[in-house]
Amino acid sequence: MKNKVFNLEDRLIEFVISINEVVEQLPNTKLGNHIGGQLIRCGTSPALNYGEAQSAESQKDFIHKMLIILKELKETRICLKIILKKPLLEKEKILSVLKENEELVAIFAQSIKTAKSNL
Repeated sequence: MKNKVFNLEDRLIEFVISINEVVEQLPNTKLGNHIGGQLIRCGTSPALNYGEAQSAESQKDFIHKMLIILKELKETRICLKIILKKPLLEKEKILSVLKENEELVAIFAQSIKTAKSNL
């Protein structure tokens, strides 16, 4: 992700595109296919759930949806780390996506903390 996007929704959409690029490059092996399938689910989920969080019915509902986003980002982190550790792709192709994932985790963790303090 070369150009930082500061609108969170747009940033999450760019993240989905980056995840897709990683998945499309994974080898056609049992592990590559399994991790690819899992990564496409958990790596695209935060953007979709963010749309739901924006329409939350209450502060508690908002926090719940944000926690789901955080959970999916943490699952995405593990998938990316498996790809690095195996290695299924070259390190350089994964590191920028992993860095963006970590930044998104920090953003959502702080948002949840703030939302909980406003209950």
